[in-house]
Amino acid sequence: MVAFYADEQFTLRTSQHLKSLNHDVQTVQEAGNANQRIADDDVLAFATQHRRAVLTLNRRDFIRLHQHSIEHAGIVVVKDDANKVALAERIHRAVEANVPLIGKLVRVTKAD
Repeated sequence: MVAFYADEQFTLRTSQHLKSLNHDVQTVQEAGNANQRIADDDVLAFATQHRRAVLTLNRRDFIRLHQHSIEHAGIVVVKDDANKVALAERIHRAVEANVPLIGKLVRVTKAD
């Protein structure tokens, strides 16, 4: 089980399916941080403070943040997919192969 912080772009359906796979997913809405235009480095800081890996579709910016510092609880960058359940399954497999996620960047690509 991984504790995630799903950023604002991340889909609720994928988050819900990850919860059904026994992951602890907190969304920005649940954290009270929705629609506030919070900077990416502050999103990462919030997640790190709460010992949660960031779950994001914003690959470019979060890969850059990881390159500047590995002092975080993990970053999972995801290539979006119309099949949100299959996406959650790929995320699940990728993170299970990489736990613990502390200081790691995990890339989840789109299915072929």
